[in-house]
Amino acid sequence: MRHPPPPGFTLIELMIVVAVIVILGTVAVPSYNEYIRGVHRADARAGLLQAQQWLERAATANGVYPTKLPVDLTWTRDSSKRYTIDFLATSGHDDDTYTLIATRRGSQLNDRCGDFTLTHTGERDARNLGANTKAIECWGR
Repeated sequence: MRHPPPPGFTLIELMIVVAVIVILGTVAVPSYNEYIRGVHRADARAGLLQAQQWLERAATANGVYPTKLPVDLTWTRDSSKRYTIDFLATSGHDDDTYTLIATRRGSQLNDRCGDFTLTHTGERDARNLGANTKAIECWGR
C-alpha cells in the first residue's frame, strides 16, 4: 500500500522561490531608487521654475530683480526637500541678472545629475555632474 506524499513544499521548491525573489529584488530595487531620484530632480526643477516666475513677476512690478527670495515660497521653507534653492543676484546700472541654483542634499548627494542652475535668460545647466552625464539629459528627465 502506498502512502500519499505529505502536503506542502519541498526544500528545493522553497529555494527556487527564494532565488526568484532575490533576482527580482536585485533588478527592482536599483530601478526604484533611480525612479525616486528622478522624482526629486523633477521637484527641484519645478522649484527653480517657481522661483524664476516669482522673480520675473517682481521685476515686472518693481523694475528691478529682488535681491533675495521671499520666505513664503514653498521651496524656501520646506526642509524635507532633497534640494535647496539658492539665489545669486547681480545688480548694476544695466545688468540686473540672477542665477538660481538647486543644490543637492540628503539622499540626493550622490545623484549623477548634480546641482541644477537657471539664469535670468532662461539658460538651464547643471554643475557637478557624474561621469558621462550631460546637463541636457538631466533637465529633460
